[in-house]
Amino acid sequence: MKIAIVSGKAEGPTELNAFDNALTNAGIGDVNLIKVSSMLAKNTKIVKLPKFTAGKMVNCVLAHHTSNKKGETIYAAVAIALGDNLGCAVEASGSGKSVDNVRDYVIAMVKYMMDVRGEKINELIVEDIHHKVENIGSVISSVVYIEE
Repeated sequence: MKIAIVSGKAEGPTELNAFDNALTNAGIGDVNLIKVSSMLAKNTKIVKLPKFTAGKMVNCVLAHHTSNKKGETIYAAVAIALGDNLGCAVEASGSGKSVDNVRDYVIAMVKYMMDVRGEKINELIVEDIHHKVENIGSVISSVVYIEE
């Protein structure tokens, strides 16, 4: 299994446009995203996001938040943990948490998921993004599953 981890942020004239612009900023704006749960195969490799054909159906774990509250800081984050037998991915999004709190939150969630499965963590990666809303802002973080 191969995955890419991306994030993006943007403003737009409407909430939908801001979200679409954030997806585009992350490199996944021209595909159809299919949200999946959070399990990764053993030997998962993290790769650079490939150039997808427009309209392609792409599986992902997706965290996103959009706000029209000027001055509000919004965030989206994903964390992945890889072990010998499997891996897990988690996502979180919202507002009102500091960078450290967001990172601590997703790390705690993914560690718990691995612990429940009796899996030792060999690698842990966090991707997070924050944005101070100017008018209508959106953030996304995603674990994108790459077809082999």
